[in-house]
Amino acid sequence: MSLVLAIDTATPAVTAGVVRLDGARRVCLAERVTIDARAHAERLTPNVLAALGDAGLTLTDLDAVVVGCGPGPFTGLRAGMATAAAYGHALGLPVHGVCSLDAIGGQTSGETLVVTDARRREVYWARYRDGIRIHGPAVNAPVDVEPATARAVAGSPDHAALFDLPRCEPVYPSPVGLADAVNWAQDPVPLVALYLRRPDATPLAARA
Repeated sequence: MSLVLAIDTATPAVTAGVVRLDGARRVCLAERVTIDARAHAERLTPNVLAALGDAGLTLTDLDAVVVGCGPGPFTGLRAGMATAAAYGHALGLPVHGVCSLDAIGGQTSGETLVVTDARRREVYWARYRDGIRIHGPAVNAPVDVEPATARAVAGSPDHAALFDLPRCEPVYPSPVGLADAVNWAQDPVPLVALYLRRPDATPLAARA
């Protein structure tokens, strides 16, 4: 049995939770979620500490950290991944990065399309079959996303509404979904953000 801190800032949901792993069982002991696309840096640490407090735990009780690595906007991802790396370094804990779409799609059944807000009138998306990703992740305008044989759409409610499919849960990555997305039989690899496109800012050297 182990205790995992799960955090995600790839969507407007600033998510932090504590998950107990007991064999194949995942139990969310506590979670705090703030829906605010502009408050990732401000709300993440308070949400982490509040979730730990709700669970009656401290940082020193943790055995691992899981963080969603996107796809998502640069600023949001940076807040979550930097925080996860800092906890891992300070506490000597392994830090596992996962695809944030997998934390949503992995909790679905049947054939499901998962979409989240990519801004610029685009969506991040992937397709799943019984919780296993079979296509993506990618970023496109909604009109260019092919649902194929998907029978439902999960993820951002506003963007899911753009597809002629029944909507299903989950809407945002959950702590249990994040923990489920980890291959616990493998050692963690260095965190790599899934931006899926170039950043808006161009370095001066590149402009020259």
